[in-house]
Amino acid sequence: MRKPARVTLTVVATVALASCGRKRVDPCDAATFNETACQEAVRSGGYYWDGSWHSIGYSHPYPYYYDHYRTYVSSGGTVISAPGATYSHPSGSVVRGGFGATGEAHGGGAHGAGE
Repeated sequence: MRKPARVTLTVVATVALASCGRKRVDPCDAATFNETACQEAVRSGGYYWDGSWHSIGYSHPYPYYYDHYRTYVSSGGTVISAPGATYSHPSGSVVRGGFGATGEAHGGGAHGAGE
């Protein structure tokens, strides 16, 4: 019995992606599309891949990449998307911008309940 070519290609692509190990995958590319990671990448001008930041100058807004992905899938393209955690900030990383808990802790004393 012969397996359909699509199944064989999907298995080959999955094995190839897994064997790449640390090779980064653009979340906005149609063949490796990841909706949440692509939205963040376009908004941030890049993405994290396996703990490292990769700056990318996306030339179009997010809907362009989503439409390209939908066209690719509707024409029979196979999508091999990396897990969302692969695109997340490395654990223990410092996030700059804003005061966070430090600002809250110091801001509360100046305007106490008695004022």
